[in-house]
Amino acid sequence: MRVFLRDTVTTILIAVIIVFGLQAVVQKFVVLGTSMNFTLRDGQHVLANKVVYKFHEPERGDVIIFHPPDNQKDDYVKRIIGLPGESIEIKDREVYINGSKLSEPYIKDPPEYTLKRQIPENEYFVLGDNRNNSSDSHNGWTLPRQNIVGKAWLSIWPPDKWGLVGLHYLLIDDTIADNMRIASDFFTV
Repeated sequence: MRVFLRDTVTTILIAVIIVFGLQAVVQKFVVLGTSMNFTLRDGQHVLANKVVYKFHEPERGDVIIFHPPDNQKDDYVKRIIGLPGESIEIKDREVYINGSKLSEPYIKDPPEYTLKRQIPENEYFVLGDNRNNSSDSHNGWTLPRQNIVGKAWLSIWPPDKWGLVGLHYLLIDDTIADNMRIASDFFTV
């Protein structure tokens, strides 16, 4: 009886440690709205890696979960387009980074607005993939680094959308951007 009790307590303890460990590393989020169509859909469930940015800085093209600057309790999901210190210009339905055109095969429709701004240090410029129906940096704000919750990593619901999130290579002037990593790096922490 003692062996059974010891094994049961040990199993429960290990399960509790695993659950709390996973909650510290990964968190589930539900996409609300259509701002990331067609990469992510309204109601889609994704897992976010909450520790990846402790090992390296966010990169252009990363789909992230964050708290917007004006509302710390809501979670938004958008794609990082501009990095700290870069200049962003949106004109003629195209996005330019430091004067070079960004190739965006993942967007629903090209932006129908214009914008020009410098991204402050330690802040990011984020846009929804549904450019014309998204509350994002084109509305006049940039995202402070500390507001980033994690990187959207894996879609877990609905079953037909299961898979890695945001595997797109962003091209600037038809060359792979220096700050992009290969697909296998999406698995690293």
